[in-house]
Amino acid sequence: MNSDEKKEKAAQKAMAFVTPGMTLGLGTGSTAAKFVDLVGAAVADGLDLVCIPTSEATRAQAAALNIPLTTLDETPHLDVTVDGADELDEHLRLVKGGGGALLREKIVATASDKMVVIADDSKYVEMLGQFPLPIEVVQFGLKSSLMMIESLAGRVGCKGDIVQRMKEDGTPFITDNGNFILDCHFGRIEKPEALSGALTQVPGVVENGLFLGIADVALIAGDEGITQLEFGF
Repeated sequence: MNSDEKKEKAAQKAMAFVTPGMTLGLGTGSTAAKFVDLVGAAVADGLDLVCIPTSEATRAQAAALNIPLTTLDETPHLDVTVDGADELDEHLRLVKGGGGALLREKIVATASDKMVVIADDSKYVEMLGQFPLPIEVVQFGLKSSLMMIESLAGRVGCKGDIVQRMKEDGTPFITDNGNFILDCHFGRIEKPEALSGALTQVPGVVENGLFLGIADVALIAGDEGITQLEFGF
């Protein structure tokens, strides 16, 4: 199977966690988009549920599929969120934010009873860090925030280039929340919990892409089928 086919298989497996009447969080990214398509097909066949998207892109996709949508203000508690990951390890620690939606993804996931991660096997790693860690920061004082991130990350053993994410036209990438993204090319994150804690000390940091102790189940699609990991496994 190629990567696209694996993503489709993982998304199909995640439909087993979808039940009538539930409130469902819809993730962001290429794998999550396949899941949203499946939810849309199920709604067209009569499935009754309400969903909360984690980005404006996912909202637009879901709306085009006539998936009933709500907001966290209207429905502050969800049953399940299904989302992808840029990296995950055996402890179900994740790096997310490649699509720039890490803040809303983390808010929706933590408001859910269960987070189900869907991914192809290329995302399963022994150690986080090969994928650049996204950090969402406010626009004010960007250089100051970058310097502080670099300093505090270095204290917990993470060093590498930290670059502002740009769009193809050369302008800054702006999140749905009006913030910038810094991508941290650390290569190895040996102490994710320590790094996440250090980043919270930077006033300009809104959120980071380390999802620790949030995911409950991971469905990882490979050539041999689906591997299911559960938190604490």
